[in-house]
Amino acid sequence: MDLSPRAPHGRLDPYVERYAARTAGMTASEIRALFAVASRPEVVSLAGGMPNISGLPLDVVGGAIAELVAMQGPVAMQYGSGQGVPELREQITEVMRLEGIEAHPDDVVVTVGSQQAVDLVTRVFCDPGDVVICEAPSYVGALGVFKAYQCEVVHAEMDADGLVPDALRQAIASVKAAGKTLKFLYTIPNFHNPAGVTLAAERRAEILDICRSEDLLILEDNPYGLLGFDGEPLRALRADEAEGVIYLGSFSKTFAPGFRVGWALAPHMVREKLVLAQESATLCPPQFSQMAVSAYLSNHDWQGQIKQFREMYRERRDAMVEALHDMMPASCRWNVPDGGFYVWLSLPPGIDAKAMLPRAVTARVAYVPGTAFFADGFGSGAMRLSFCYPTPERIREGVRRLAGVIEAEMELRATFGASAPARELGYQTYDGPSTDLS
Repeated sequence: MDLSPRAPHGRLDPYVERYAARTAGMTASEIRALFAVASRPEVVSLAGGMPNISGLPLDVVGGAIAELVAMQGPVAMQYGSGQGVPELREQITEVMRLEGIEAHPDDVVVTVGSQQAVDLVTRVFCDPGDVVICEAPSYVGALGVFKAYQCEVVHAEMDADGLVPDALRQAIASVKAAGKTLKFLYTIPNFHNPAGVTLAAERRAEILDICRSEDLLILEDNPYGLLGFDGEPLRALRADEAEGVIYLGSFSKTFAPGFRVGWALAPHMVREKLVLAQESATLCPPQFSQMAVSAYLSNHDWQGQIKQFREMYRERRDAMVEALHDMMPASCRWNVPDGGFYVWLSLPPGIDAKAMLPRAVTARVAYVPGTAFFADGFGSGAMRLSFCYPTPERIREGVRRLAGVIEAEMELRATFGASAPARELGYQTYDGPSTDLS
């Protein structure tokens, strides 16, 4: 007997009418759709932001985990606190002190990566229809969370010095004029994902002043803050504003993403709500992962390891910027990041990064179209390039292939004109991996 559910009236999804309204915002990101193609060995992926953990001393990590299992296995493999392991929370305060933050471990909530922290904060603060201000462009994972919780995203302009204060003022004013409820500013001040820019020191005080005067909460997401290529870590926004900033951090970029350990530092009353939200979502963050990270921090020169990561990523940044300078058409523009993983590339006029992607994958190079990082459909003329994972040699080869694709697109535009229909340019719609892209 065939007991499989059948879609009424031929629908592919027989449950669609039963879903909650919020599921309309749950869609696959353009980055996730790329993974199956970009992971092919013949494709140079400048798309994903996977940390390069090849420099980790795996023997040291393995030894620490073996000792953890031998000495504390029954504890490490048991349920734990919804707030996180106390020893790790203490160590997290030491990590944040490098960015000028003085905090108490009681105000730290350990999460399953900083992505879950964004989710928990949004769950605690936002009702459907509430507004979140984000930089333009902004992190695709956060945009996905806001969309899933039925928030409206209002973008505020960035430039080479990060979030523009006047643009923030204008965004706040527009939300108020529309009579909508504004809940917080989501910002990545250091080595921005995807734009690669950093909020200038003189702007940080101004952004804080604006948010204080407007009584606007700041959600400061800072996974790359310790991965600057020059000088000491920048002072966090949270270092100068304890009550108006929720700070998010992660060990995914400075240790290893597979452990999925991040955190939120929040004002005391908010922390209580985040713990309750954590307990309803996962009961508790994984005890074993937390204790493994704690053992690593206790028994290894983690600051020296971060220095090695910084040097490795600087070398890859230099390789990408040099290759772009040598190979890209003169009408392309890009930034030179001071840290982190990403370069933001602006294309020649009339070139659509998303429409061009199938051609790029056919040429065995992948990137993320700029539209992935906007909630309003903008960004078609730009792309994010990631230099963190490939070797310098692969980066240079990837840029060479990408430059060839862009030049071919420019020739097509010159032949057919800027107003030519997409089908005449050979464009396809890219909604994920398919045999057409092989």
